[in-house]
Amino acid sequence: MKFSEQWLREWVKPALATQALADQLSLAGLEVDEISAVAGQFDGVVVAEIIAAEQHPDADKLQVCQVSDGQETFQVVCGAANARAGLKTAFARVGANLPGDFRIKRAKLRGVESMGMLCAEDELGISDDHGGIMELAADAPLGIDLRDYLNLNDSLIDVDLTPNRGDCLSIAGLAREVGVLNQVPVNPVTITTVAPTCADTFPVTLSAPQACPRYIGRVIRNINLDAQTPLWMQEKLRRSGIRSIDPVVDVTNYILLELGQPMHAFDLNQLSQGIDVRLAQAGETLVLLDETEVTLNADTLLITDAKGPLAMAGIMGGAASGVTAETRDIFLESAFFNPLSIVGRARNYGLHTDSSHRFERGVDWQLQRQAIERATALLLDIVGGEPGPVTEAVSAADLPETPVVRLRDARVNAMLAMEMPLETVEDILTRLGMQLSRREDQAWDVTVPSWRFDITLEVDLIEEIARVYGYDNLPVRTPIAQLPMPPIAEKEVNLSRVRRHLISRDYQEAVTYSFIEAGLSALFDPKTQPLALANPISAEMAVMRTSVWPGLIKAVQYNQNRQQLRIRLFETGQRFLPQAEGGLLQENVIAGVITGNRDAEGWVAGKDKVDFFDIKGDVESLLALGGSAAEFRFVASEHPALHPGQCARVERQGEVIGYVGALHPQLLKQLDLNGPVYLFELQQDAVTAGRLPRYAALSKFPEMRRDLSLLVGEQVSYDAIREVVTTAAGDALKKVTLFDLYQGQGIEAGRKSLALGLTWQHPSRTLTDEEINNSVSAVVVALTTHCGASLRE
Repeated sequence: MKFSEQWLREWVKPALATQALADQLSLAGLEVDEISAVAGQFDGVVVAEIIAAEQHPDADKLQVCQVSDGQETFQVVCGAANARAGLKTAFARVGANLPGDFRIKRAKLRGVESMGMLCAEDELGISDDHGGIMELAADAPLGIDLRDYLNLNDSLIDVDLTPNRGDCLSIAGLAREVGVLNQVPVNPVTITTVAPTCADTFPVTLSAPQACPRYIGRVIRNINLDAQTPLWMQEKLRRSGIRSIDPVVDVTNYILLELGQPMHAFDLNQLSQGIDVRLAQAGETLVLLDETEVTLNADTLLITDAKGPLAMAGIMGGAASGVTAETRDIFLESAFFNPLSIVGRARNYGLHTDSSHRFERGVDWQLQRQAIERATALLLDIVGGEPGPVTEAVSAADLPETPVVRLRDARVNAMLAMEMPLETVEDILTRLGMQLSRREDQAWDVTVPSWRFDITLEVDLIEEIARVYGYDNLPVRTPIAQLPMPPIAEKEVNLSRVRRHLISRDYQEAVTYSFIEAGLSALFDPKTQPLALANPISAEMAVMRTSVWPGLIKAVQYNQNRQQLRIRLFETGQRFLPQAEGGLLQENVIAGVITGNRDAEGWVAGKDKVDFFDIKGDVESLLALGGSAAEFRFVASEHPALHPGQCARVERQGEVIGYVGALHPQLLKQLDLNGPVYLFELQQDAVTAGRLPRYAALSKFPEMRRDLSLLVGEQVSYDAIREVVTTAAGDALKKVTLFDLYQGQGIEAGRKSLALGLTWQHPSRTLTDEEINNSVSAVVVALTTHCGASLRE
């Protein structure tokens, strides 16, 4: 809200300079966005009258004016189209200084001497209007300094209010705040009851009392719209960002700014039978004051008469019933609308008005009669007329209840971290307009005023106390709390470390929905009946996932459809497995997917596609994080979602913890994916459960290595061979390395050649050749016996 500082100081007079006042408001929660001057810096500009205006002899668009300041007459050449005899305007004398360091000098324009300048509003920094020179009131005194005449030694303060402080969207509300903050009295305008001089009324019916529980109206006959809005009112409106239109509209806008009550005036002669406040009916339309026609929604509250809609309640009036230059009788309204009946309605029609801005936030529900009396008095002073009695339609049961909030002494002191004197609390709340009743249990019952819709809880009252007392006056104390460090098992691998590890291997983390399509779930896990949602968002999110793979595959599909062919994604999340005995097992898993080239595109990168061993290597590196890599085994297996020949289950000490492999070719085809695609899914607990490292001294004695070239059946796995070697080679065996695999010429069909490197090292002595030879012999015998292996000649 933008307002004039002078106008505010008519209500309350704090002993603060402009900047200090703005700082105080900001600290109290009413943030000041900007402080600006009402006009630019100028001097030497006075009120003058154009005595005569004649056409310039050598220029079609210039006039030669004779201008009087009440003492002298000056010749001024002016190009404004509205320059005319009898007009009072702003005259900058020779020697005057205008904004922008522009000094007025004696000059000749097209051969005619000009002794000054007639000024437009933008030339004086008053507004952006350059439609012509300023037009002042006919009774403006000649020769008076324009700054004094228009009270331009003023500042505009723009306050950015939060939605809960609708009570400060008026001068009255702001003055109330400033008075409380500075402990100075507030001098509101005197509002007296205007006695009716005619008996005319206009009936009002409330067909939607929940939305409009109070509607007040008054007939005023025989007004004179030829009258001019007083300069003081025009200036206050202009400084608040509202242009002057006509006296009736100006007065309603003035009340909106002064008291915070939006009002509207209807042309009485355009109304039929009576006012009815109701909800819109299907198909109704209304032409608004801005000449736009809208089709009304059923939840829109309307002001109507017997002929149809007159206005959108709390938003904007209709053009057909608006006040015009021919209007002589008006019906003035002042109403309270429930905020919930107005909020969002203006935005539905692409509108935002000063009225809707206030009604959405809450208008004082006891203000309507004061507003209509104040508006009536102002109108009678400006346009005359004969007021009728005030008509009020009210549904008392639907008016807001006055909240009574219990405030405890101990709670105040605890939240403010200080012993707040009871007298201070009572003084602050009383000056905020609240009524206090002291209880016997060291508390108050606080009755909240009708203009504070935002106070319903005890903490709201404590916030008000802190705000008014001053946040900067509250003590600064270090919080004291028991903060025990939770124990962290050293052998556990932190999940964030798992994520960082996968990212280091060029994966990107994905987060997919826990809800998936039932058909997609059946493709990946046909043996499990997933839990169906009672109220799914859509058919594509109808069941709880039993695997993370469907979401990751949908992400792969999405990326491939956008020409992203090299994809490496992982996700940590839950899968939801229905149990035979009832209930749902929510199991944390780690899953990943890769497809495309092994290396990112580059001048030194190859173009080989990823294969099973790429993802197996990623999984092995992941399982090694806890230092328990030897506990895991990869066993050839089958899974309904994986390729029959490229699938392995991952076991830890004999227990299955997950699967790794290539996506089934049939699924590739059904999901229209560019393959091959490789996946893994592991139980999170199995991955993060490691072992405590133990110190072991490095041996000072040399290693001994022997290489074996073996022929085995092609179905024999290296894992089985390594297990046999480890068992037979003795405790001094340190490492087994597979460094060659060969099938082809010279190798019998159905067999393969493996080259193993075996390394021994003793911690306390040097091993002898005999010991090593005995160990090698034991290994060869064990391999022959258990794996059908033979030494390659």
